[in-house]
Amino acid sequence: MKKYLLACTALTLIAGAASAGGIQRTGDRSQILFEKGENYLEFSVSSVHPKVSGSLFGGVLTSGNIQKDYRTFEIGYKREINDKLTLAIYANEPVGADVDYTAANVYPFAGSNAEVESLAVTGLLKYQFTDRVSAYGGPRIQSLSGNVTILTAGLPLPPAYTLNVDKDYKAGFVLGAAYQIPEIALKVALTYESEIEHDFNDNTGTEFKVKIPQAVTLHAQSGVAKDTIVFGSIRWQEWTEFEIRPMDFVGGLVPIASEPSDIWTYELGVGRRFSEHWSGALTLGYEEDLGDIVGNLSGKDGFISYGVAAKYQTEAWDLTAGVRYIDIGSATTSIGAQFADNDAIAAGLKLGFRF
Repeated sequence: MKKYLLACTALTLIAGAASAGGIQRTGDRSQILFEKGENYLEFSVSSVHPKVSGSLFGGVLTSGNIQKDYRTFEIGYKREINDKLTLAIYANEPVGADVDYTAANVYPFAGSNAEVESLAVTGLLKYQFTDRVSAYGGPRIQSLSGNVTILTAGLPLPPAYTLNVDKDYKAGFVLGAAYQIPEIALKVALTYESEIEHDFNDNTGTEFKVKIPQAVTLHAQSGVAKDTIVFGSIRWQEWTEFEIRPMDFVGGLVPIASEPSDIWTYELGVGRRFSEHWSGALTLGYEEDLGDIVGNLSGKDGFISYGVAAKYQTEAWDLTAGVRYIDIGSATTSIGAQFADNDAIAAGLKLGFRF
């Protein structure tokens, strides 16, 4: 039972951040350190289909769907070096954006688009002080790149602006600690992910910086009955530190993208083992609709999500599949556009091997 329960929270990794705060696409993945087996290797893919549209003047002008479908990929490996030390390395795409106003016919930003891509590789070492207390940490290398085209017909902004920036590589770190009571499958883990600041140049060669902000995630789980577990997480990320503000865009007076508030993300779930091989989970996710004026490359403010996942497990491998429906919060943009009745569907697969 303990082996099953400690692995159960992996069910929530499937499409877990389909509409999370800022430009976040995947959350904290440090819990791979607690997977069972001397060697553990996992691959996962998520596909997200968002529908985010808005309008001006009571629906006279419509944006069309401005958020494109996207996929994220992850790979991770964990090795138990001895009874005290565990090593893990994983690669994922922590942040991203793919905004496209090409579906708009008559709209102030018709023809505009923006894309942000990232790749992070994190290495972690966990030390087990006792059978209940452990600490972990390690470095992270992250790349960030992007491009944007902004067309602003009829607005008091430059009529056209384009910027492409190549990959910038910077380093950060991850630190965490965990407390476990194996007999009742209880685990509480707190993880800190440092800010990573990237350097870019605008079209004039002037430098500007983009921060991917620091984050803190609390994971918790506990067995509550035979073959049943309750789990959840709380994540805070300092998104007020994020902005894209090249100096050649209206003299740096207005950012191309920014976040007005720090964001808390909550998740709660229950997992159940049905047989030796089959288990499943139901999850509920939430971010508060803060009522902020959001950027025109966003169109969303908060969400509530409902997820279901199933897992088939053997001694050597396991396969997890999940789907999540995300009800995206209504938002008002800086030009007064109203975005409402939007949602997203996310689905994913994760394959793990123990050897």
